[in-house]
Amino acid sequence: MRNTTSKPSRRQFVGGAAAATIGMFHIVPRYCVAQSRQVPPSEKVRMAAIGVGGQGGSDLNEFKKTKQVEVVALCDVDLKRSANTYKIFPDAKTFKDYRRMFDAVEKDVDAVLVATPDHFHAVAAMAALKRGKHVYCEKPMAHSVWEVRQMMKAAVDNKVITQLGNQGHSFDTMRTFAEWVWDGAIGNVHTVHVACNAGNSAMGHVEEAKVPEPVPPTLDWDQWIGPAAFRPYNHAYCPGTWRSWMPFGTGTLGDWTCHVVDPVFWALDLGAPETVVAEAKNYDPVKDADTFPTGCNVTYKFQAKNGRGPITMYWHAGDEAIPHPEGVGSDFKVPQTGGLVIGDKGAIMYGSHGAGQVRIIPAEKNAAYQEKLAKEPLKKTLPRVKGGHYQNFVDSIKSNTHAGSDFSYGGPLTEIALVGVIAVRNLGNELQWDGPNMRFKNSEAATAMLTPKFREGWSL
Repeated sequence: MRNTTSKPSRRQFVGGAAAATIGMFHIVPRYCVAQSRQVPPSEKVRMAAIGVGGQGGSDLNEFKKTKQVEVVALCDVDLKRSANTYKIFPDAKTFKDYRRMFDAVEKDVDAVLVATPDHFHAVAAMAALKRGKHVYCEKPMAHSVWEVRQMMKAAVDNKVITQLGNQGHSFDTMRTFAEWVWDGAIGNVHTVHVACNAGNSAMGHVEEAKVPEPVPPTLDWDQWIGPAAFRPYNHAYCPGTWRSWMPFGTGTLGDWTCHVVDPVFWALDLGAPETVVAEAKNYDPVKDADTFPTGCNVTYKFQAKNGRGPITMYWHAGDEAIPHPEGVGSDFKVPQTGGLVIGDKGAIMYGSHGAGQVRIIPAEKNAAYQEKLAKEPLKKTLPRVKGGHYQNFVDSIKSNTHAGSDFSYGGPLTEIALVGVIAVRNLGNELQWDGPNMRFKNSEAATAMLTPKFREGWSL
């Protein structure tokens, strides 16, 4: 029986089409499109960036490659970590406080890149959204479900273009995977395994991290803490290690869901799960509440929808791995980071980003399907994205169309990770998720975890 999963709407992939048509526009002065916040195709997108040391620096280099972005302002609380980016963009004004940045250059900015630690995403992005700035936000979109909902609403209210930093969403292989599933290549999908072998755990270091240390002279620790509850500085928290700490990061779930779950979320129109439950070894969610387990398994159940049957998705992180599929031989290597999608007529495997290295397993079934496609090529029902994820964001600003992974898509995708994190904090309890009403039907304690408690002086 053919899988009848509904395909994404035109709005969901219109960003790809926008990239394909951008060259058709004529020279238009900026003032002619100012009311729509659209940047004329003849002018560069003026960008500010908040968090420019690690991933933010990489993102800015990708935007630079488009040759359609002018970086006008850079903001980072760590002068040492951001120094190289400052050298690459010497004409950009620099700041340690994003609020002072907006006070100084708001009128000179069209778009804002947010690439801070997870706990800072929402406050930085909302400051930009409320000022009518287009926003490219690194994944996960926010640190809590409530923040995600606020950002989604603000993007709509302020009529701006947004993009989540899950670059693989713009890959051709994302579209190939979806088209194979819709073609019934593996029949009706019923089970999904997704995994990432990154640990992002500070198990064994929780107590030593509580020992105060001198704050490095190049770091504004109070500003780095931002909306989170204040704690003394310790090198265990940053830079680069904040993902391992619950107050600042979202672990491997937050880091990788928007990559490895993205293909099935799109192709199978997963939406919100009905239930979620987590299991982990040697982890006490009370005693170890400050960090994440070294490995975990999270089970999500999605109800039948739009012609497809119910789907169970298993998340495996750290030292927990995708189980070896049956019928593929002992020499078959299960990807440490990627997905296994099982239907009643076969299975598909893919890698870490955008369903890369997508193939049917076992090899003989893949060969047979490729032979079929050679004789009867599939129609490419999804427009391919020209220039990639960053170019898609820029082109969408200039054409005033939705980007491929805007907040209306990236928000619900991020929530898959965030309800999983709450399941880890409620280990062994199957939580019944009510997405429309943003609550867990069977747990007031878990529901309370959906909304953060901001430090005094901080808000959205």
